[in-house]
Amino acid sequence: MSITFHCDQKIVHISNDTISYVMEVVAGKYLVHRYFGKKIREYRGTGNPFYFKRGYNREHAEIEEENVSFDDFPFEYPVSGWGDFRIPAFQVQQEAGTVFCKPVFKSWKILGYQPELNGLPQIRTGKEETETLEVVCEDERAAIRIYLYYSIFAEKGILLRHQKVENYGKQKLILQNVQSMSLELPAEEYDMLSLYGTHAKEGNMQRFPLHYGIQRLESVRGNSSPQHQPFFAIMKPETNNVNGKVWGVHLIYSGNFLAQAEKDQFGNIRMQLGINPDTFSWRLMPGEVFETPQAVLNYSEDGLNGMRRNFHWLYQYHLIPERFSKEPRPILLNSWEAMYYDVTMEKIEEQAELAKSLGIELFVLDDGWFRKGNDSRSSMGDWICNEKKLPGGIEAAAKKIHQKGLQFGLWFEPEAVSEDSQLYRKHPDWALKVPGYESVKGRHELLLDLSRQDVREYLFERLDFYLGSGKIQYVKWDMNRPLTDVNSMLLKEEQKGEISHRYVLGLYELLGRITVKYPEVLIEGCSSGGARFDPGMLYYVPQNWTSDNTDAYDRAMIQRGYSLLYPPVTMGAHVSIVPNHQTGRSTALDARYQVARVYNLGYELDLTKCSESEKEAIARQIKAYKEQRKWIHQGNLFYHEIPNDNYIAWSAASEDAENCILIVMQKLFDPRYSHGRIRLCGLRPDWDYKEKTTGNVYGGDELMEIGISVPLVKEDFHTFAFEFSRVEGEKNDQTGCK
Repeated sequence: MSITFHCDQKIVHISNDTISYVMEVVAGKYLVHRYFGKKIREYRGTGNPFYFKRGYNREHAEIEEENVSFDDFPFEYPVSGWGDFRIPAFQVQQEAGTVFCKPVFKSWKILGYQPELNGLPQIRTGKEETETLEVVCEDERAAIRIYLYYSIFAEKGILLRHQKVENYGKQKLILQNVQSMSLELPAEEYDMLSLYGTHAKEGNMQRFPLHYGIQRLESVRGNSSPQHQPFFAIMKPETNNVNGKVWGVHLIYSGNFLAQAEKDQFGNIRMQLGINPDTFSWRLMPGEVFETPQAVLNYSEDGLNGMRRNFHWLYQYHLIPERFSKEPRPILLNSWEAMYYDVTMEKIEEQAELAKSLGIELFVLDDGWFRKGNDSRSSMGDWICNEKKLPGGIEAAAKKIHQKGLQFGLWFEPEAVSEDSQLYRKHPDWALKVPGYESVKGRHELLLDLSRQDVREYLFERLDFYLGSGKIQYVKWDMNRPLTDVNSMLLKEEQKGEISHRYVLGLYELLGRITVKYPEVLIEGCSSGGARFDPGMLYYVPQNWTSDNTDAYDRAMIQRGYSLLYPPVTMGAHVSIVPNHQTGRSTALDARYQVARVYNLGYELDLTKCSESEKEAIARQIKAYKEQRKWIHQGNLFYHEIPNDNYIAWSAASEDAENCILIVMQKLFDPRYSHGRIRLCGLRPDWDYKEKTTGNVYGGDELMEIGISVPLVKEDFHTFAFEFSRVEGEKNDQTGCK
């Protein structure tokens, strides 16, 4: 990796073995973008636009080149008000009421480290793993400094971005828009890719041609939301899973975000990502600074799989807590679909006994253990075990589970409070609500104001009470509704626009305290499934519940979307009962397992209702999973080009290319699709591989260039699994060839 300055310090070139990022200072004060893409040796000014006389434009005489208009100038960090009318990355209201700022380039320097963000999650790096460029832009009249940060690794097509804003003057400032990154791409044809969805149908891939105007994705729900992931990618129209250029951006943040791309009147592209300005403002007093969440810029020449591998490497080894990056996750049994709220000690013991006999390693007690009744209408916020259901409380339940040789896990929803609770009756002001209006409820609950220190202290004490026993090895941290009634009783009028962001900062502080004190506890994030599945949460919790929808077909599609960003070891995937509780669909037990097997495997069903043959099959599944999970979760995940849309195909290949599992789901039985062929990825072309079921031996080059044919089975949602292992010295004599 290197950061080099050229041409009397007017050009800076950030590069490693894979990518280059180039900026230039024009007229001594305007910081403009020149290039981000495949590594180049040196930038010498090629590709700069030619300007000509245009009507209805503001021209800037201080720039030597004639006819320059800021209306298509590739600003590195654009602001509005002085000639650039496209989407701005920064807006501030000064004390006089004017919304105006003119920051110009002042300096840049190289830092031998990645700066630490105060109170925000970020990519974890050692002192020598990254280099960082710090660029200072300044509006001297307003006394505002904007620090732009660019961090690069020695390898991979990854660049990390964030900003810091400093008020070094005497006036009060109100920040209205502070994006984490802005990126300019040249005028070419591009597609845009995003992930959209809803509860139980998250992570849908949407790809469309980038059109003139603004394409905008966002959340205003207080969390990252299942509606849109804080991510999008821009790619060439010919890009597919295995080939082509793609620029992906992802925000390490769990609150309201804005992700947008603008194609201007000349075809230039501006990409931006950061906190959503529609639900944000921030009072910045003299001497104070504000830092944005970190954004990840990801460039790949190897299509979506290349982008996928970059994100997976980054998040598994540089984001989730280090202790869990290479640690196999325990196979769990979750009580929810077996018991729902009707929790009893007898049921727990019965399920745990069967779980142990099948090879399951962790029993998770979900919702219901603290409720007065068997519904969601009360008790949230108190976190007092109902000993009529569980005599002796959680300690007794944990003891029984441990005696059976299993780990014990417990469900919490710390951020919520029921009106029918001791906590709410004592502290009604602790809930988010607007005085004089009836509060909006979700699942009969309100949300606690995590921007308050006293609320966070209470929640820490309750969690500490249970975790301090040492009997809980796993926590499912749930959050089941968006933020409404966004108001805090403590913040002043001019700070009301800060509440949503302060809520997220409060959540991070609470999670940080818990994970520092109990680093050995495995925490799985959840928000009605994937409503808060984002990189910000993964900094504190090493995995997330992917979706409440456990149907095999739907899960295959949901996991395909999320796998663009998240490595398998971060995604919970459960085998559940059929007909499926979310869709009513029935799929074979093997199909349900195949869909889950490359992720964090769990079971969510009533084992007492499984037949003997089903229990035998589950035991075989678990045995196979234990043998393979380490190399799967430390290997590479690929999605494959498919012969038609009746298939979805994915594979896991070990890092050393010794082993590979290919899984293909046939959506519907259709006789037209009898010639499906899937090309593998991640193998060595000069090695031979044996397929486990048939014993046939194939060359790695044959499997990757020609592919394997997929049988046609008369069963909807039938799922095939092909397992390949390297062999030495064997030849495939199926055709009589030696």
